[in-house]
Amino acid sequence: VGNRDDSNLYINMKLKAAAEIGISANHIKLPNTATEADVLKCIASLNGDPAVHGFIVQLPLDSDKPINTEKITNAVAPEKDVDGLSSINAGKLSRGDLGDCFIPCTPKGCMELIRQTGVQVAGKRAVVVGRSKIVGAPMHDLLLWNHATVTTCHSKTSTLAEEVAKADILVVAAGKAEMVKGEWIKPGAIVIDCGINHVPDSTKASGKRVVGDVAYSTAKEKASFITPVPGGVGPMTVAMLMQSTVESAQRFLEKFQPGKWNIQYNQLTLKMPVPSDIEISQSSIPKPIDQIAKEVGLLPDELELYGQTKAKVHLSALNRLKNQPDGKYVVVTGITPTPLGEGKSTTTVGLVQALGAHLHQNVFACVRQPSQGPTFGIKGGAAGGGYCQIIPMEEFNLHLTGDIHAITAANNLVAAAIDARMFHELTQTDEALYTRLVPSVSGVRKFSDIQIRRLQKLGINKMDPTALTKEEVKLFVRLDIDPDTITWQRVVDTNDRFLRKITIGQSPTEKGFTRTAHFDITVSSEIMAILALSDGLEDMKKRLGRMVVASSKRGEPVTADDLGVTGALAVLMKDAIKPNLMQTLEVLPVFVHAGPFANIAHGNSSVLADKIALKLVGKEGFVVTEAGFGADIGMEKFFNIKCHYSGLRPHVVVLVATVRALKMHGGGPAVTAGVPLPREYVEENLQLLAKGCSNLNKQIQNAQMFGVPVVVAVNAFKTDTKTELALVVKLAKEAGAFDAVECTHWAEGGKGALALARAVQRASQTPSNFRFLYNVELPVIDKIRLIAQKIYGASDIELLPEAQQKIALYTKQGFGNLPICMAKTHLSLSHDPEQKGAPTGFILPIRDVRASVGAGFLYPLVGTISTMPGLPTRPCFYDIDLDPVSGEINGLF
Repeated sequence: VGNRDDSNLYINMKLKAAAEIGISANHIKLPNTATEADVLKCIASLNGDPAVHGFIVQLPLDSDKPINTEKITNAVAPEKDVDGLSSINAGKLSRGDLGDCFIPCTPKGCMELIRQTGVQVAGKRAVVVGRSKIVGAPMHDLLLWNHATVTTCHSKTSTLAEEVAKADILVVAAGKAEMVKGEWIKPGAIVIDCGINHVPDSTKASGKRVVGDVAYSTAKEKASFITPVPGGVGPMTVAMLMQSTVESAQRFLEKFQPGKWNIQYNQLTLKMPVPSDIEISQSSIPKPIDQIAKEVGLLPDELELYGQTKAKVHLSALNRLKNQPDGKYVVVTGITPTPLGEGKSTTTVGLVQALGAHLHQNVFACVRQPSQGPTFGIKGGAAGGGYCQIIPMEEFNLHLTGDIHAITAANNLVAAAIDARMFHELTQTDEALYTRLVPSVSGVRKFSDIQIRRLQKLGINKMDPTALTKEEVKLFVRLDIDPDTITWQRVVDTNDRFLRKITIGQSPTEKGFTRTAHFDITVSSEIMAILALSDGLEDMKKRLGRMVVASSKRGEPVTADDLGVTGALAVLMKDAIKPNLMQTLEVLPVFVHAGPFANIAHGNSSVLADKIALKLVGKEGFVVTEAGFGADIGMEKFFNIKCHYSGLRPHVVVLVATVRALKMHGGGPAVTAGVPLPREYVEENLQLLAKGCSNLNKQIQNAQMFGVPVVVAVNAFKTDTKTELALVVKLAKEAGAFDAVECTHWAEGGKGALALARAVQRASQTPSNFRFLYNVELPVIDKIRLIAQKIYGASDIELLPEAQQKIALYTKQGFGNLPICMAKTHLSLSHDPEQKGAPTGFILPIRDVRASVGAGFLYPLVGTISTMPGLPTRPCFYDIDLDPVSGEINGLF
């Protein structure tokens, strides 16, 4: 801190010594205006950086702001305090824990000099003159624990000469020139002079010379060994600093295997019967999230804490780790599910806990953030279940860090901008619009950056607002939106069926400009899909600007950039783009980030979370992510959309299957949420099960089309028999799965997914010949047909007139080379949710095609897709409550 000449001299000596022996050393310079907080922030960053094995704070601190030196030295992590000045290291030294602390460099150098004499310290009488924290006091402790009989003298010692005369070993660090006289010294004594003082000397060019605290010329006649000043203790101090730094690096490497995390996992206390999800979650004590972040290799300044159990991770982490090799990439998907779901989230968490807590692999889970709609509706939360949960499940299932609220705000800002722009264009002249859009401020008119982009899009290369012609002004100010083409809707993160169709603009202030519109649920917003597919702030901003919200009356796309809203959207989303860090019950790290719909969007968590996690786990580690709905929907989009944009290549597909779902596909009766399962699902029925495995076979084939090995996880329920489970395993292997295993992780945590984890490990070692299903440059209709025929089993597709018109429009507008995101029911491989098993030969009807240009895909609509769920007769919220005394949440599941 500051720019003292003496400090710079000492620092340069240390840097030179480090360079000579191959230690990478840097000088971090803070100005003399640095505050205590500035210094502490710098220290915190160094404490958390695993690439830094040791650092020192050069004293004194040359700042014009008040700084507590004691607070600063104690802020240095004891394991990196190679100067040995922190209270913890000083305390360990005073207790004699010499092997578990760093010793201040000057006393350590003095002891080394004494050892070099060959004189045994044990049993000798030692005298230390001076009691400073840096030299005197630690020197006393060091001599004492090397078994000398030690006396410390100081400014209040009245018999200094007598005490010095008794010393076999004399260490002087008083800071007073030639204070100890030669005649005081015991003949044959070892004298270590730590002093550096300047005295007048007219024979020197500088007019002064350097002397120690001992009168050297007379003392050397009596001492057997004596250190000169300069050239004695000083070089040894620097040498000991280098030695301590090397020792720190050695300790680090002994404690932390390269590439191997050092995490203390939580050992579960399993109960039978298994308690409710919220009981299990609330009975677990989460580890502080900053501790988990440290254990997985994140730095303190890469973390933004939201309380004790969740944090956002800055994208700077990805840049820091960019040269690290990626780990193994695993995607969890499932067969075509029942309305109850088949446990993909639970399996994802169970697999991660097995790989990490039981097989000691570096492993991260990456999952979607759930909407609050289902949480308060009928489905409940999405934190996993049983002993395979992300915790705290209340925070996971509710607001988390506010990402969904940010998306709601951004989405609705676009919606407001559309209607406001149409209103103003309908009620103002070109000149009036231009005057308001490009106002004069202090007599100066100029275009904003986003307006310049619009001018360039229109081919108008003028920067002076007064230079535009009337025709150019008209082109600039009139988006001329065709209301019938508006595809952008308002959103809210609540299931509200009465917002499925509304009329807006009914206030008299809107002058009769009404139109029919509707609300979608927030997670269906294109902005959510953009969040999930962006690889950084710049990419997200570009995608936001490309969002097409309508067409003009000339048939040209109208974008968020045209509305002038892109920058504001980026500001609203700047924090949402940072992945959220949480943990599982067994203390495995989880990124919870983005939650796009799996029908009109791609149904996968964020690219950024996966990329950061893959770097953190290292080459031998694993990242396990989950794709929404069945393999025909979420997995297909994971490969053809998410992997297309991320450039990442998966190593293993985990396909989750359940006996109950397979029985349903074999012809079992309908399964309804909230209603007891029919008899067929709770009694052994091998015939029904075997028939239903046609769906399992087809989904295995779907995964294999992409060239990735498939491991089937048979998620066992208490109503399943061993014979039924064994049959599914057998048929899965016969269908071409790399392996198939029974899993009991819901009841047993990671232990119940050990067989799955080992199968995934083996599968990840096999060659992955990943390939896309189609080339995005193919015509839109061909891409849709390929998905329908190859993935769903259709014989062909049928384009209804609206779909034909949209394909022609989007191709004309330049969007024909985007990937395809099919929006169809998740309850069947076909478009008909009643068709179970693996139907073939059907014609897939495409009633419409819509564009998410910012996200980067076209989504054909197969049948009717609801983007605003409704509440049932008895929603989940009847059971959700808050204890006003304890603050505990009850009833979530």
